[in-house]
Amino acid sequence: MKLTFLGATHEVTGSCTLIENNGHYGLVDCGMEQGENIFKNQEIPVNPGIIDYVLLTHAHIDHSGLLPLLYKNGFSGTIYATVATCDLCSIMLRDSAHIQMMEAEWRTRKSKRAGGQDREPLYDIDDANGAISKLRRCEYGETVQVADGVMARFTDVGHLLGSSCIEVWLTEGDVSRKLVFSGDVGNTNQPIIRNPSTVEEADYVVIESTYGDRLHESTGSNNVDFLADCIQRTLDRGGNVVIPSFAVGRTQEMLYFIRDIKTRGLVTGHDNFPVYVDSPLAIEATGIFLQTSKDDFDDETRALVDQGINPLMFPNLHTSVSADESRAINDDKQPKVIIAASGMCEAGRIRHHLKHNLWRKESMVLFVGYQAAGTLGRIIHDGAKQVTLFGEKIAVKAEIAVLAGKSGHADQKGLLNWLGGFKQKPRLVFVNHGENEVCDSFVKLLEEEHGHKAFAPYSGTEFDLKEEAFLACPEGVPIEQESDGRARANEIYDRLNKSLEKVSAKVRQSKDLSNKELSKMVDQLEMLLSKWQ
Repeated sequence: MKLTFLGATHEVTGSCTLIENNGHYGLVDCGMEQGENIFKNQEIPVNPGIIDYVLLTHAHIDHSGLLPLLYKNGFSGTIYATVATCDLCSIMLRDSAHIQMMEAEWRTRKSKRAGGQDREPLYDIDDANGAISKLRRCEYGETVQVADGVMARFTDVGHLLGSSCIEVWLTEGDVSRKLVFSGDVGNTNQPIIRNPSTVEEADYVVIESTYGDRLHESTGSNNVDFLADCIQRTLDRGGNVVIPSFAVGRTQEMLYFIRDIKTRGLVTGHDNFPVYVDSPLAIEATGIFLQTSKDDFDDETRALVDQGINPLMFPNLHTSVSADESRAINDDKQPKVIIAASGMCEAGRIRHHLKHNLWRKESMVLFVGYQAAGTLGRIIHDGAKQVTLFGEKIAVKAEIAVLAGKSGHADQKGLLNWLGGFKQKPRLVFVNHGENEVCDSFVKLLEEEHGHKAFAPYSGTEFDLKEEAFLACPEGVPIEQESDGRARANEIYDRLNKSLEKVSAKVRQSKDLSNKELSKMVDQLEMLLSKWQ
């Protein structure tokens, strides 16, 4: 009866924990790391082919994104998740596979030009479909037996449609233990979805700590008023409001707010202003939100649905699926609101919209979610004056704004309130899913101010639940960021040499050009060289 912590240990993303009981193995989440990778993670220490089950807290890629790789490597068990999580995973894992395949194709072209080999994707669409086929839909409150001596139950934790904390009962011989995995605890009073529910009993708790060291800021007004003011002043000066948004969850919240803004006429002088959702994944996810059981919604959203009102639709809302439709958004000079993925600006169409708008003082980039360390979103959020997009230096002159408090994660107070739902203090609270210093500070807070016994494990930590003792307690192994920088520098220098070879080849091919054309080429080359002397 053992826990092994593998991912999201002293880091915010890549959630993965291994459970061993009665000779059976299971995972809680199997997520992909996103943003800056600080510590090395131990690989899953058993063959995926002997893993019996995965318990999935919710559909976000940092919790679900390596399920196709698990399937590719031999997993043939069952993935248990709520109904809405299964529906969202059916589109998100396929989308992730397409990204992996596109990146591999790009890397292959680059490698071939340098005389290298084909690059294989981490996983492909067949692997994603294979993982999706293993999903087993569970209702909130339903207790399911997932293996011999292992029972599980999902409870709404208010982070995302279908998100849950997971209660796990383990029995081995005459010993029983109850574990509770918080997943991502939701913020309160979010639109569309319900507030987090609590659990009353646990021997051991694994709790996230994304905002474990701080409280959400307040705008001094509600989210709708703040967003309306951002749209008003940006459109007044002829700019675009560009919103980097997570395709699943945050995009739907923004649509919910904008419908309210339009219905109440909170933006004036720009009648029926256009709004674009530029993300095929977000469009599909919005469809799932609209088709889900209204029992998953909060009271306000259910009331709208009961009145026949679509809470996510309004006049002059446009969706763009194709690349041509996406490009046309920036060709149109009418001031507008653009919502595009990804939420941390690391990939996707948002980077194109940033390229077209960051340098414009008339425009605004409005952040509406958490920006992990090392991401482009975090760099812009923290005040960069210039960024690089598609190999081009882009000045940051647009207004940068933050919808304060608009996070899908509970802040420190919210985490403490959720933990306070237990009638008796757990024997031990494991803290994960937070930045390095945040995990440690939250442990200190729990121990010194709230009387909990707490610990923040690094990857590879093993805990014997039967004997209530650590079997392995390693320190974190930092990834050498400097060596990554040197590799990047060498890569760029290689590109420079290849450019030189292209110039030399062009010169050799230019012997028969006219004197006028040759003179023009010489002048341009000398001008380029003079810039770097």
